Amino acid sequence: MGVARPATGAACLVPTLAETSVPPGPEELTYSLTLPAALSSPRVARAATHAVLAVHGLRDMTDAAVQVVAELTACACRFAPGAELYVSLRYRDGTLRVTVFDTHPRHINPRLTAACDARRRAHLRLLACVVREAGGDWGFEEAAEPNTGTRMWATLPR
Repeated sequence: MGVARPATGAACLVPTLAETSVPPGPEELTYSLTLPAALSSPRVARAATHAVLAVHGLRDMTDAAVQVVAELTACACRFAPGAELYVSLRYRDGTLRVTVFDTHPRHINPRLTAACDARRRAHLRLLACVVREAGGDWGFEEAAEPNTGTRMWATLPR
């Protein structure tokens, strides 16, 4: 790392341009963002996913990953309008994992839970097709973190 001298004259370690110009690899892909559950959020999440995958050298996964992010964020917006949703992208061991948390709580009544799950699965039909074609997996369940609600996820192997 290069040494930079701030105005006070003290030395501090600051990466130089040459040291930061090496693009990060796939294994360093760890991003998350919080978005409002609004109509524009799936578009923002798609754009962020596209940029992140390009920076990390995963352009070959872009089409499937962007579609997965779009479907999960759109579903989260439908189930928790006006709230916030949390999107996470992680790449480990040759697999991209997309996780979306929404604030729609799980129902206590079993019939309501079954109806709500059926409705969520119906909203995620396209996601299921994309993930199956990519050889991945997907699902949803009650979220323990970052708050109560529902956690939806999909994995896409490279």
